[in-house]
Amino acid sequence: MKKTIVKVSAAFLSVLMMVGCASKEKSNTTGWNYNDKTQGGFQVVNNYHQQTPPGMKFVEGGTFTMGRVSEDILGDWNNIPRRVTVSSFYMDEVEISNVNWREYVHWMRMVFGGTPELVERALPDTLVWREELAYNDPYLQYYFSHVAYNEYPVVGVSWEQAMDYSLWRTDRVNELMLVQAGIINFPEFQTLKDNPDVLDIAQNQVFSTDKYQMNSEYQPAAGKHPMKTEYGEERKTNMSDGIMFPKFRLPTEAEWEYAAYALITEEDEENTGNKQMYPWAGSQLRNANKKYRGQMYANFVRGRGDMMGMSGNLNDKALITAPVYSYFPNDFGLYNMAGNVNEWVYDVYRPLSTEDVQEYNPFRGNEYKSPIFTESTVEGNNVRVPQIDSLGRVIYVIDADRETDPAAYAKLDVRNYKDGDNRSGLHKDKWKENSDPDVATKLLYDADTEADGILTSKISNTSRVYKGGSWKDRPYWLNPSTRRWIDQKDRRNDIGFRCAMSKVGPEATEDLK
Repeated sequence: MKKTIVKVSAAFLSVLMMVGCASKEKSNTTGWNYNDKTQGGFQVVNNYHQQTPPGMKFVEGGTFTMGRVSEDILGDWNNIPRRVTVSSFYMDEVEISNVNWREYVHWMRMVFGGTPELVERALPDTLVWREELAYNDPYLQYYFSHVAYNEYPVVGVSWEQAMDYSLWRTDRVNELMLVQAGIINFPEFQTLKDNPDVLDIAQNQVFSTDKYQMNSEYQPAAGKHPMKTEYGEERKTNMSDGIMFPKFRLPTEAEWEYAAYALITEEDEENTGNKQMYPWAGSQLRNANKKYRGQMYANFVRGRGDMMGMSGNLNDKALITAPVYSYFPNDFGLYNMAGNVNEWVYDVYRPLSTEDVQEYNPFRGNEYKSPIFTESTVEGNNVRVPQIDSLGRVIYVIDADRETDPAAYAKLDVRNYKDGDNRSGLHKDKWKENSDPDVATKLLYDADTEADGILTSKISNTSRVYKGGSWKDRPYWLNPSTRRWIDQKDRRNDIGFRCAMSKVGPEATEDLK
């Protein structure tokens, strides 16, 4: 079992020492000194380099041909090849495991134990292991809870739950960074556990990155080394200090596919050979290297009824899932980017997304949201305080003026922009005519029966892409370009996920040194 320890790096410590010993560098446009209280005290952190988040690998961005490599067996025509560019980012080395998810559930029970519905919302669905004509009761009872399955990928979690976990992980990692830097103290967990007022906990005690940055009234207990202004006054840290991480999230479909192929050019060259079939070189499913010859590259179904081979010579050595560090990592150092479990990605599914999305950082699923603020009075001053939900998170909405300005709502939710088959031009930009994006989708997919309210396609704004193939899939689905989708609320025993994080600043690997 591999463990990741979060440490405060020298770069972070240098940020904290900025006030006391920072050099008085000058503005190149005004000539005034930075970090000098005699000249205004504008604080600037120089020579920042983003640290690799716990459990992640750096994926240097670049261009690649996204889309179909092999024959389109199903005739879906939903992954037409297209050259795109992806910016640099970070990706989890392995899939989120059962022990990772149990840590999340433990925290929810500790903090929100008095509100069972919030804890229930975090639990995976263990019933996904039920099959009509199979004896899977042991997996139903033990797969998530038993120590033997600690390092196996969590399954039975929806896209929505994966998004919740990503936000929770962001808050816990940033909270720890601030604690280790001495800016805030650890929360009083016993107080949290014993407090029956969930709203009070959410508003005043549970750390949230957004709440910490947006709500001036929220003040965690100060640590031994709080951030200070040039004049010695305590202040909150912010993104300009370079201590907190950007948000964890699901990878976009383009990021996931790019990371899975791990196509790295030769030194001093700017090209690659033919696009490969799998996250490893060649078209074979067994390792040809002399040291590992014959070992399986991934966990998948070899043939009808053959899930792991014969006793005495098991092939992939896993009937269902396998531990997350099994098999061979790809050239980016990522494990199980083919097989084991399929993985949720960020995107909404549309058959023709590859024809519509941008050439750089392609993504379908944009919902431009804004936080809801309320007016409050603090010490006689009017302040704007963000509204929070029962989990202590800032509430975002697509458009607060939806009732008075429907057109603005349509422009802010572009998940179904250029939706449907636009090759005929009949439904081009139809989405703009409706304030409700789901109605717009209906008109595009079933324009002839809109009066009956019948939607002939199950594709909607909650249809999410999953990729990678799994322990119950044939080799065809191990190709990173293949695409499938289900609703974001659905949960299955062959779908898990891993998180990603955007890279801020320089893109190139050498700039990280």
